[in-house]
Amino acid sequence: MIKAIAKLIVALNGNVKKSQIAAGFAWGLLLALIPAGNAFWIVLLLVSFFFKHNHGSMLLGLAVLKLLLPLAASPIDTLGWEILHIDRLQPLLTTMYNMPFVPFTKFNNTLVAGGLVSGIILWLPAFFLFKFLVSLYRNTLSPKIRNSKIIKKIAKFPFISAISKAVAKSIGKGA
Repeated sequence: MIKAIAKLIVALNGNVKKSQIAAGFAWGLLLALIPAGNAFWIVLLLVSFFFKHNHGSMLLGLAVLKLLLPLAASPIDTLGWEILHIDRLQPLLTTMYNMPFVPFTKFNNTLVAGGLVSGIILWLPAFFLFKFLVSLYRNTLSPKIRNSKIIKKIAKFPFISAISKAVAKSIGKGA
């Protein structure tokens, strides 16, 4: 975990494209909105690795947003219920349910359907939001944080020192 945090810090402060970092966070959002533990989530995770994005930001976004997901579970469940009860989709959903392997995706679960649709809808706005936030961090916050007195004091703590050493190793290896 320390190495993942270190690589993300290197990416944020290095020359990694902000669009790659933002895409990683957007993938993390999409994966966080879909309940884990079903075949659909696993396939979506594997598919995400075929796209160019920062995997550290994806994992961090996934972890943080999974912790916040219970706050949004009710609206996601309601959205999923509405989607699964659209009359025009019933023949398609019935056909999908009767196919081999497809039921293991749990596509007919209200949280899966609502999470998928909300994740797809929120992917692009999240991408642009995180792209803006990475730019804001690099241009204004990073220099201020790096030179603050409190950060210099915090850097002396063992956990932070370990992250700092991992960052230095990552920079030395060329990330």
